[in-house]
Amino acid sequence: MLPKFSYLYGEPQTSGDLRSCESDFKVFEQLPFTPCGEGEHLLIHIRKTGLNTVFVAKQLAKYFSVKENLVTYAGLKDRFAITEQWFGIHVPGKQEYDLSDLSIDGLEVITYARHNKKLRIGALSGNRFEITLRNVSDINEVIRRWHAVNEYGVPNYFGEQRFGIDGGNIERAASLFSGQKVKDRKKRGIYLSAARSLLFNDIVSKRINNQLFDKIQKGDVLMLAGTQSVFPLEAIDEVIERRFVEKDVDITAPLWGAGQLMTLEEPLKLEATLPENHPDFCQGLAKFGLKQERRRIRLSLQDGVIESNESANTLTLKFTLAAGCFATSILRELLVYKDLTERVGSRNG
Repeated sequence: MLPKFSYLYGEPQTSGDLRSCESDFKVFEQLPFTPCGEGEHLLIHIRKTGLNTVFVAKQLAKYFSVKENLVTYAGLKDRFAITEQWFGIHVPGKQEYDLSDLSIDGLEVITYARHNKKLRIGALSGNRFEITLRNVSDINEVIRRWHAVNEYGVPNYFGEQRFGIDGGNIERAASLFSGQKVKDRKKRGIYLSAARSLLFNDIVSKRINNQLFDKIQKGDVLMLAGTQSVFPLEAIDEVIERRFVEKDVDITAPLWGAGQLMTLEEPLKLEATLPENHPDFCQGLAKFGLKQERRRIRLSLQDGVIESNESANTLTLKFTLAAGCFATSILRELLVYKDLTERVGSRNG
């Protein structure tokens, strides 16, 4: 049920292998704050290898003898990877903890401290990635594309993992909107997010096809860099064009929900095709209480570095992305990658 979303730099012809082993995919979570050292919440910085975020949360709940809903995390991280992320446990009082006996295969405690606020989903400034690609068929072509990606960015698509295996979450969203009951609140949220993400990707893809990805139009809604603040573009002048080139503002597309679209004129006509082409999804998202929001269509990476080993046909990419963005959106513009996670054993279900 997934369409083929357009490429900004043309569909890659180079192939390569992703995640031949867990150490080929590393993610380092970045918080916008430092634990203050006191409070009802214990924040634990963990390095995990081959472990599912939810699985670790359940193990921490057992270790601290608390209910699972008292263990929180800022974001889900890949299982087939080495990842460093934070977990929060609500443990009121002033008990001192010694986590030297916290023993879970594949888990290492980096540091921990008390904090006065709950660690909530999305409480990230970003993630640092270190990704190794092996058996790359044309290293020079990937490097050429990398320089373009590093300078101009890529479409800020929601990654394939958002849609589930073979787009299964989209099928389940369609069933949900046709009346099938889904009692599990988390699963229902996953299906709603998948449907919303599909509509967003659809508009971004259309802008690429119409050669409007990097062209601001009167009536566009722009988002300020480093914030979620948006404003409609009532007129185009040299100042706004320069700010767009300098990445101080970005074009946005809708995250669908109830309410009116903010765009005007030609951008509004394009976005108005969504309820025409996807009536069940648009109506369903509004019915389930989601509201119209905006997301920038350009994904810009930070501190990008590429390292090559031509004799081994290997490339290592290092870059930082803002929270909520997908590394796979970077990779898909560079090469056709084969994810070899089926070769990697999992330590949990």
